[in-house]
Amino acid sequence: MQLPMNIVLASKSPRRVDLLTQLLDHQFGEGVVTFAIDPPNIDESPLARETPIAHVQRLAVAKSHAVAARYKNAAVIIAADTTVDLDGKIFGQPADEHDARRMLNELSGRTHQVHTAVAVVHLAQNGTMLSQAHGLDSAGVSMTEITPEKMEWYLATGESLGKAGSYAVQGDGGALVERVEGSLTTVIGLPLDLLANLLAQVDCGWKNEA
Repeated sequence: MQLPMNIVLASKSPRRVDLLTQLLDHQFGEGVVTFAIDPPNIDESPLARETPIAHVQRLAVAKSHAVAARYKNAAVIIAADTTVDLDGKIFGQPADEHDARRMLNELSGRTHQVHTAVAVVHLAQNGTMLSQAHGLDSAGVSMTEITPEKMEWYLATGESLGKAGSYAVQGDGGALVERVEGSLTTVIGLPLDLLANLLAQVDCGWKNEA
């Protein structure tokens, strides 16, 4: 099997780093294929009247293009963006603990959607774009009723900061989640089935075995 050329993850998220490592190790063998981490520097503020789905799709593509512009060699750029959607309202990363408490109080006892968009860009030897593909996956997350005691316990962990919706399902935040309908990797921030399909679409030497 042809190995992918230089792979670049346009994210510094430890969750996405772990998930991409998991996918590459499964496909090619542990440690056979590595990748660079090169986060973009773009404004992630929602546009006026932008829906949660349109928001993550726009940002995933923008991130992939911003990082691709830095390379003048063959590479595959992988970018993603995740948001929490409750009744059409975007729940991004909290500004502080007070903001995290507000978000979690709104999510408490309710079911919301988590949307993760992924964009992949395949660059030629001279850095020109050969192909690109992007897609979206969504999952439903039902939260428990978050008691005041559990709220203060979770906020004290510090885990809510830097997380869309102010919780991490794969961490202590899992205690706030009743059930997930859909892919857990979508909720964490990098849907692996979608990513495998996109890599196959851009013909980067990936063999899609799904």
